[in-house]
Amino acid sequence: MISSVPESLGIIAGKGVYPLLLAESAKKQGVRHIFSIAFKGETERSIEKYSDETKWINLGLLGAMLDALHISGVKNCVMAGQITPTHLFNIRMDTRMLSLLKALPVKNAETIFGAVANEMKALGIELMPASMFMESHMPSAGLLSARAPTNLEQNDIDIGLKVARTTSGLDIGQTVVIKGGTILAVEAFEGTDETIERAGKLGGPGAVIVKVAKRGHDMRFDIPVIGSHTMKTMKKIKASLLAVEAGRAILLEREKIVEEINKMNMCLTAVNYLEEK
Repeated sequence: MISSVPESLGIIAGKGVYPLLLAESAKKQGVRHIFSIAFKGETERSIEKYSDETKWINLGLLGAMLDALHISGVKNCVMAGQITPTHLFNIRMDTRMLSLLKALPVKNAETIFGAVANEMKALGIELMPASMFMESHMPSAGLLSARAPTNLEQNDIDIGLKVARTTSGLDIGQTVVIKGGTILAVEAFEGTDETIERAGKLGGPGAVIVKVAKRGHDMRFDIPVIGSHTMKTMKKIKASLLAVEAGRAILLEREKIVEEINKMNMCLTAVNYLEEK
C-alpha cells in the first residue's frame, strides 16, 4: 500500500485487464472515486463497472482527454494498459495532439507520454507511476515456477540481459528472445507478443524470453507488463522460459500465470537487472 492514498484517482485506460485490476486495487486500498478515460475500440467496456465515472473518447483527441480530466477534479492520474501499436498510425488527431507532436524532435513512448504528462501538470494533475496500487503484482527476485532454469537457459537469460543493457538507450523495446545462445528477436515497435511469435517462427520450440525495463525507464508509463495474451503466445511457440525484471515488471493475474507456466512445464523467474560493472 502506498503511503498517501488520494481521495480520487484518474485512470487513462488502454486495452486489457490492467486498468480493471488497477481500479479494483485502488478501491481496496482506500481510493473513494475512480474517474476513467476510456478509448473507443481499445478499452474494455467493463471499465465502467470498476469506475465511478467513465469518459469515452476517440484515440488522438488530447484536448478532449485533458478537458475531461480537468473537469473531473482529479489531481492524481495513472496510465494503465497499452494501445494497439498499429492504431497509432491511422488515428485522427486533434490540433492539440498535432501541436504536441510537432514540438518533439524525437517521437517515442517516453517523449510523447512525457509531453502529455507536462500538459496534465499544467492543469494541476500529476501523472503517477504506472505501478501505483499494483505492487502486489510485481514479483521480487527469485524463482516463481515449479521448474528452475537449466544451465543452458540461464546462459540465455544472461545473454538476454546483456543485450537489454546494450540496447536500452536505443528505444527499441523491452523484450529479447534467445535460444541456445542465439538472439532470435529484439522487440521493436510491434510489441512483446509479436516479437515472441516472430522468434518462434525463426527458432522453433525452446525459446527463452527476457523482458525488462530500459535503463533510466520512466515508471509513469510503458513499464513491462505480462498478461494472458503473452502467455498464449508463449504456449503457441512452445517457449521454455520467461524472465522478468524483479520489482519493475507487472504480472497481471499472477496466480493464473504461474499455474499456466507450471502446466506447460515452463520456467518463470524474476531477475535483478543490474548494470554491468
